[in-house]
Amino acid sequence: MTAIKQVRRMAGHDELQQLLGTPAPRQPSPEDWAEVENYIGSPLPSDYKAFLDTYGAGVISDELVVFHPRRSSPLLERMRSIHERFAARRERRPDDFPHPFHPEPGGLISWGYDYGSDEHFFLPCHPDPDRWKIVTMAHEEGCDTFDGPFADFIVAFMERLEFMDEDGNIRPATPSFESC
Repeated sequence: MTAIKQVRRMAGHDELQQLLGTPAPRQPSPEDWAEVENYIGSPLPSDYKAFLDTYGAGVISDELVVFHPRRSSPLLERMRSIHERFAARRERRPDDFPHPFHPEPGGLISWGYDYGSDEHFFLPCHPDPDRWKIVTMAHEEGCDTFDGPFADFIVAFMERLEFMDEDGNIRPATPSFESC
């Protein structure tokens, strides 16, 4: 996986909708996030919540899986499982995991994964969640840190993503979103 490192360029929700298309209408509720934010002890980044309230849980560009609190694979259940599993691994192999995991103070907060076996987390490094960084745990060993908001991360992820076609040619991924 190529590292995704970038300064804030503020792609935003509008650019994501231009790339991914307009989703089916959804009826988000502020209560959707209450249990998750209570668990982490903080609001989550606003662009992350706006994206999931607009699109719901699904797969971005046939590669990146994101979770909503109120879908068949609820975000909170996944967070708890990932945090517990990765904290145990960090205990056994601390050199492979440079960051703690929630609920440790400053611990990484899980929000998704990709089919390349990378896990994606928020790094709560600032009191304002909209200034949190994103950490990608590449195959559970080593981390790439993205210095920008969720929307910018998604745009950068799609821009660098490539697939092999039927003829063996490498081509850029097509921006897409499939709800699940």
